[in-house]
Amino acid sequence: MKIFGPAPGYTLEPMRPRTVELLEVPTGGDLQRLLPRLRAALEGQGPALAPVAAGDHSQIELLTSAFGIGTQLAPAEDDEHDPTAVVIATSGSTGTPKGSLLPRSALLASAQATQDRLGPPGSWLLTLPAQHIAGLQVLLRSIASGTTPHLMDTGRTFTPERFVEATNALPEGPRYVSLVPTQLHRILTDHTATAALATYTAVLVGGSATASDLLRRAGEAGATVRTTYGMSETCGGCVYDGIPLDGVTATTDEDGRISLHGPVVGRGYRNRPGHPAFARPGTYRTDDHGTWTDGRLRIVGRIDDVIITGGLKIAPAPVEDAIAELPSVAQVLLVGVPDAEWGQRLVAVVVPADPSRPPTLQDVQVAAGTARPTAMMLVTNLPTRGPGKPDRRAAADLAARRLA
Repeated sequence: MKIFGPAPGYTLEPMRPRTVELLEVPTGGDLQRLLPRLRAALEGQGPALAPVAAGDHSQIELLTSAFGIGTQLAPAEDDEHDPTAVVIATSGSTGTPKGSLLPRSALLASAQATQDRLGPPGSWLLTLPAQHIAGLQVLLRSIASGTTPHLMDTGRTFTPERFVEATNALPEGPRYVSLVPTQLHRILTDHTATAALATYTAVLVGGSATASDLLRRAGEAGATVRTTYGMSETCGGCVYDGIPLDGVTATTDEDGRISLHGPVVGRGYRNRPGHPAFARPGTYRTDDHGTWTDGRLRIVGRIDDVIITGGLKIAPAPVEDAIAELPSVAQVLLVGVPDAEWGQRLVAVVVPADPSRPPTLQDVQVAAGTARPTAMMLVTNLPTRGPGKPDRRAAADLAARRLA
């Protein structure tokens, strides 16, 4: 994929040895001024950029310490012939975020493989915060293909009306957008927004598992939805609809743990040499379980999401998929809360499709089958972290407090 020359307003100054510098990411139209710096990073010029939300002082302080902002990259963290362009923070739910070292070759390989899978270059609409990999990749794909990204103000609440307005402003030709399931759900509640969604050449949906009913409704409305699986360590999504992108390989070990291999894999974590997740160059060992069905990878869930109740191990994802099939359920998380008898008690945290007609506990239990929740908690929205990912720990804490 061709990278065009430097944009006006930014002087390319090679830095050797190279340092890590913060890239404070604003929202709205102000994002345009970041494009020259991102273009320079893709060309291997300037410092390695660590995106962070502008004005988020606690996160800025955290990354400054964890990523060694202003200090040099270690020899193993950079390569003169393939510079580290971005150090992106993982969206972990607890503790200090890890900084994934993403070389320019990995970012370009990801952009090229994505375009090869989706169709010809076109207009990308940004709907996600650009300090996270999914949003950042919308900007980088646009730069790599020589197109101009179109920007929704991610500092404001995502609504169907704002999505329609942004879609109507796109030029003719191929168009693409990346969403999280919550945004897709909101769009499908509005007829005009649903019609706008159907005008996109492809709609990427990732960040967390997408309920099959939601995908079915989107397909019936004429939307071309592609579910994505990936993470910061792999430059974002690298498995689309269960099939790895060209050049990417996904494998599972005897326990079902997924490893991802290929040119989109980063070179490790900042200030964490020898991390076991990157034991082999070009391979990232995930914390996710997966299975293969008809040549497609199905994500069962994270290893640490498994709930042990009465000595049985319950993977939440399949149970959530079954409950989400209920027409009365918009979103659901299955969590475990401490219980003196069972060790953990299964609780369904549910966002009803219609708050005036929520599902009953019995509805949920029948849908869940043998992994029956013993309690249900109704919420307006699921707690989230990062770019719209459901926060299981926060949901479990909320359920424990409410049940107590």
